[in-house]
Order: sequence, then C-alpha cells, then structure tokens
Amino acid sequence: MTLTETNYLPGIPAPAEAGDARPCAACQPSSPCPQPPVGAARKASPDVTTDATAERLPHSLPGRLPAPARILTLRGRLPVRQILCLLPLALVAVVAVQHRSVLAEGFGHLASAKWPWLLAAAAATCMTWVAASVTRQGALVQKLPKRRLLATQFAAGAANHLLPTGLGASAVNLRFMTVCGVPLARSSSALALYLLAESVARVGLLLGLLIAFPDALRVGGLVPDGAVGPLLLTVGAVVLVVVTVLLLVRRVRTAVFSFLRTALGEARSVHTRPARALALWGGSFSFPVFQAAGLAAVGQALGLPVPPLHIAVAYLAATVAVALVPTPGGIGSVEAALIVALVAAGGPAALATAVVLAYRIITVWLPLLPGALTLGALVRLKVI
Repeated sequence: MTLTETNYLPGIPAPAEAGDARPCAACQPSSPCPQPPVGAARKASPDVTTDATAERLPHSLPGRLPAPARILTLRGRLPVRQILCLLPLALVAVVAVQHRSVLAEGFGHLASAKWPWLLAAAAATCMTWVAASVTRQGALVQKLPKRRLLATQFAAGAANHLLPTGLGASAVNLRFMTVCGVPLARSSSALALYLLAESVARVGLLLGLLIAFPDALRVGGLVPDGAVGPLLLTVGAVVLVVVTVLLLVRRVRTAVFSFLRTALGEARSVHTRPARALALWGGSFSFPVFQAAGLAAVGQALGLPVPPLHIAVAYLAATVAVALVPTPGGIGSVEAALIVALVAAGGPAALATAVVLAYRIITVWLPLLPGALTLGALVRLKVI
C-alpha cells in the first residue's frame, strides 16, 4: 500500500522507493541504510511532536514546528538544573526571615561602629576564601583552575550556611572536583585531607595560644557545672557505636578501609610535593587566623575591652566547641558560643553580644546573597 502525503509533516518530502535506498554515514557503503528515511518515521500526532522528529527538522524548512509545539517535546522532563539555580536564593530568603530580628539588631550595631575596623574585618573575611582555595589545592595533586576554584569557595561559603555545618561546602567542592575530572575516590580523599588539616591547624593554634596566654579564658565559665560528665558519656557512646559497626558490618568495614588506603596514598603523594604540602598547611593555618582577625577587628570597632589575642583565643575555643553541633552553618550555635567565650575572656555580656552580631553580619549575612547567586551561576554554567 502506498503511503499518502498526509502521513508526514508539512515540508518534508515523501520517502524514496525501497530500490532507491542509499547508505548513510553510519552504514557500510555496499549495503542500503537499515534506518528508514526521515519521512518514514511513525505517523506524527496532530498535537504533540516526538523528540526525534523535532531534532531532524532543520531551521530553514517551512515545516519546522513553532516554539510552543517544540516545548511540548520536553513535557515530562523536570528542569532540574534551573531548580538547583533558584534553590539557594529560596533558602537564603527562608533563613533571613527566620533570623530577621538578629539581622536588624546586628545592622544597628554596625551603624555605630568605627568603619576602618569594619573594613579590616571585611578584608579578613575575603582572605578566608583565598586561604580555603589554597588549602583545597594543596590537598590534591591534580591542578585545579584557580579562578573557578576561588569562585567555588565563595559559593561554598553560602552553601555551608544553608546546610548543616560542613556538608554544604563539602558537597560543592566534591562536585567541583568531579567536574574537573578528578576521580571520586581521589576527590573524597582530598576532601578528607582538607578537613583533617583544617581541624589539626585550628586545634593546634588554640593549644598554642592557651599555652602562651593561659589567662586568656576563664575556662570554668565556658562549661556549665555538671556538663562534663554527660559530654564525656556522649562522646564515649558515639565512639562505641562506630567501633561496633566497623566490627560487625563487613561492607562498612571494607568501604572504610578502602577509603583510608586511598586517603593515605593521596596524603603521601601530596607531601612528596613541597609546593602542595606548603599550600595545604599554610592555608589550613591561615584560614582560622583570618577568621579570628575578623572578630578582633569588629571588637576594636565596637570598643570591646578585650585584647585582640584574647579575642582570637575565644574565637578558636568557641568554633572548636561548636564544630560538633549540626546546625546550618553554625547559625545560632556559633553566636551563642562566641558570646560565652567573649564573656569568659573578660568582655561585658551586652557588648560581647553586639560584637558577635556585627561580626556575623559581616562574615555570614552580607556575603550570603552574592554567594547564593554565584552558586546558582556555577550550577547553570556546569562548573559544579
């Protein structure tokens, strides 16, 4: 039976006869093409066009479907990337509404502060992103693109304040390294090495400053009476659960040991390269130093009667203590810990609260919207 012209889209010629079949580029020259010609596709629906037919329509043919008909071909597909681009902005709005009273009070304190010191705090905050970029590169042997790495750290800061502590930045950096062609095992090892180096540097700085300035903090005021026992019991219970799981679940034990072997191999490779080792540990120590310097600058801007080095000790002690609290970016828990630490360092409670609120405005809330926009742009450009 001969197919009629109505079986095909307007502007597309009818198929040639079977004897006139010609080979295509995917077929052998000596045999006819097994694929049917364009016009021999299944009969087009009068209202929806198939994806294959829409792709074969050239722009110059009068039979090309209008834009609304082409959009119908995407029906059933969710615009996942577009949703991911807008998700950070939605999270910023939610977090800002939840903490609107804190924002209003913090901006009120900034209005009465000394602006040169606030600029110094903002500069120290910007340097934290540079230090994070240097540390991330130092934890990986493979070279990463510098500008995209810096932009990723800025975006990771916003993600870190919108998700539980450490998860946002870790997810963004893991995705970035994967897009850069780093295997998942090596990128995970680099991520673990970064977290380990940053933790060692922070705790090491705290211990060094406490040895140098033993009177910087009244430690008894940091931990409430009767809280040491439950804290030690909690830590012991967590360690016991982890050890039990490793001993009883073979798959978990195998995965953990395999990851540790890969991580140790990556750490050895990094430390055989002096430039990478210097970047890893130099950035790891610089990151908390710039953070503490920002808080000390805000303290000077608001006239907090605490020496800058004592403020640095208070900051390191508070961030080490709050690292175990799984709140988004430490929002809420960091403020409380910093206020307690500054009071323990000798600052008045009201002024310590003002300093902490102003500091969090500079380091969290002001970069949050630009960071979320950068995160959305990186997702759209497929950098992450």
